[in-house]
Amino acid sequence: MQTVIPAFRITDYSKSKAFYVEGMGFKIDWEHRFEPHFPVFVQISKDDMIIYLTEHTGDCQVGGLIHLFVPDVDEWYAALQVKLSTNIAEPPNEDLEGLRMMTIVDPDGNQIRICSRIAS
Repeated sequence: MQTVIPAFRITDYSKSKAFYVEGMGFKIDWEHRFEPHFPVFVQISKDDMIIYLTEHTGDCQVGGLIHLFVPDVDEWYAALQVKLSTNIAEPPNEDLEGLRMMTIVDPDGNQIRICSRIAS
């Protein structure tokens, strides 16, 4: 089985940490810096989802897009409306066949599509 871990480029760790940890409910698994005050590379997780966040300019560009598959996108929407309502770009919809999904945007413009498969 292949495990793929997406990475998002971030520019302000304190803003990103607040967004992902306090807003979305992820936890920080570990942080790495080569020296104090150097860019950070972080692993965050929630349930069985893992994301890398990196301030390193050579890792990737800001403005990425990932899809997170969850059992109930509407449950996520209700929870995120309370903490991140201004970051919700699209409420749950069925614009793509077979999926119910919503889109939120982090402080750097990275898009997170939270999706649930629709039973056919």
